[in-house]
Amino acid sequence: MIRTTGRTIKARWVQKRGYRPRFFGAKPGQDKILMSEQSVRFLKGHAKTSGRLLRLAVGLGSVGGWLIIAQAWCLALVASAVIIDGRGLADVMGWLWAILALLLVRVTLVYASERVAFSATAQIKLDLRRQLLARLEKLGPMYLSRGRSGEVTTILTDAVEGLEAYYARYLPAMSLAAWIPLSILVVVLPLDWNSFLVMLVTAPLIPFFMVLIGSGAERLNQQQWQHLTRLGGRFLDVVQGLTTLKLFNATHREALVIEAYSEDYRQSTMKVLRIAFLSSLALEFLASVSIAIVAVLIGFRLLFGQMEFIHGFFILLLAPEFYLPLRSLGTHYHGRMQAIAAAEQIADFLGQPEPSDQLARQAIEAPGLDISIDQVTFSYGDRRALEQVSFHIGAGEKVALVGPSGAGKSTVVNLLLGFIQPDSGSIRINQVDLKNIDLESWRRRIAWIPQTPRLFHGTLRDNLTLGLGEVEDGSIAEALKNAEAAGFVNALPKGLDTLVGEGGQGLSGGEIQRLALARAFLRDARLLILDEPTAHLDRHNEKLVQRALNRFAEQRSVLTIAHRLDTIQQADRIVVLANGRIAEQGDHRQLLGGRGLYHRLVNTSEGLA
Repeated sequence: MIRTTGRTIKARWVQKRGYRPRFFGAKPGQDKILMSEQSVRFLKGHAKTSGRLLRLAVGLGSVGGWLIIAQAWCLALVASAVIIDGRGLADVMGWLWAILALLLVRVTLVYASERVAFSATAQIKLDLRRQLLARLEKLGPMYLSRGRSGEVTTILTDAVEGLEAYYARYLPAMSLAAWIPLSILVVVLPLDWNSFLVMLVTAPLIPFFMVLIGSGAERLNQQQWQHLTRLGGRFLDVVQGLTTLKLFNATHREALVIEAYSEDYRQSTMKVLRIAFLSSLALEFLASVSIAIVAVLIGFRLLFGQMEFIHGFFILLLAPEFYLPLRSLGTHYHGRMQAIAAAEQIADFLGQPEPSDQLARQAIEAPGLDISIDQVTFSYGDRRALEQVSFHIGAGEKVALVGPSGAGKSTVVNLLLGFIQPDSGSIRINQVDLKNIDLESWRRRIAWIPQTPRLFHGTLRDNLTLGLGEVEDGSIAEALKNAEAAGFVNALPKGLDTLVGEGGQGLSGGEIQRLALARAFLRDARLLILDEPTAHLDRHNEKLVQRALNRFAEQRSVLTIAHRLDTIQQADRIVVLANGRIAEQGDHRQLLGGRGLYHRLVNTSEGLA
């Protein structure tokens, strides 16, 4: 049942998303090749971020490889002296100490090489996460509202972590697979040309079979990452909506869906592992056979007296070390395949087009804001959210947005915040179209306070000054006073240095609302956008928050998404939305006397109160 469910879900998912080639003009058979080439260029381009550290890691590994040759020669000298010349322990003690010293230096170099490689990888991952977060910030919350939060989380965590094997292991192994075998060949050639030819002929077979087998794993890695992205996205969405699922008794159904996604991911992972084990088996077999051929040839040459013991033993010691870098490269080649699949996910996200061009825009400098929304129309795909909406918010004016659920109130807020752009019409700020205004400058003039403001784990000071840098304590104290929050903050044992938990854990709802208002005072926002700030508050906290709001609105513009009659009555003007259109405008008394939609909403509200 689960397998059938998984296939059904997968078929629906593919049917829903469809297949859209990422490279226009490419033939169907070329699309996978072009994606791989782009992912490889992406990986190599970001390797430049830590190019010096990666080169240092390769250099340390190469020196360690050369020390292997020296150590093998010392060991061959000891064996020849003891076995052939009959020397005692005292005669070879110096060489034994040299072997021990070389071994310690090699261990140190290997450790240092790995630490440097992982440091380089950490720097690359940090740089990539900064780019991803910067892109996410530019895309805005509307991008995540389309149900992509799980995919983005998977990219920021698993996809970025999936690059570690490529930068920390595969790139150094690829360089070492060239330098160390080449150095050994240079040493072996003057000693025994037969062993040289065997090594020269058999060495390319290992990377050849590595690529041959690895090419089949590339497609499986792509599928594995797709299944992981789907599983991560679905799981995160389920966790975020767990309360809703409980209310509608839908947890069992979602558990079956998660189980089906997990089964798909398990099967794709096992397919990749089968290819990986097959590759390791083939590479180990080729290396073992090649070493055996070298050993047999040397054995016959020693038997017939055509080679000195010291040279034969020295080459036998070098033979495993000759194939070891090539085998390591084959082992880490699957890290490359995984990184290519992860890089495709990252590159696709970084290539997402921004909502609008931010170049050559002017900043808002005037202290007051005069906002005009003129004939604005906006659609979410095929669904019309707003149609020909026009209203005005004057400097220092309080405007309330009222309407049933789905009327378009949140869309108006997202348009004003610059997260989306109108399909037609215009939004003008001080007679300047919002399209021509620098969004960063515009958003610095806005404060947005939802019903449940977000506080992060940290001190109260960190939460108040979020995004503002260094702020003087005097400015913070004045903002707290204006927001009616100074009393409870000063009563805390550590004051502004008090730690709060994620989401404001440890504070009441009213205290969180007043801290959010203090944040708005501190940034000196000229437009305050509210989503029913006094909802879910007791009478005492509601009175404090309302008093702080009235103080804030004395010289600033306020737009409130209002659901409560007390909040609506305090607005200078009320805009009533219905089905994406403005049904009526006016103050409370005018609209109540009109006996229209507002009259029905108010009566419904009073009846429920």
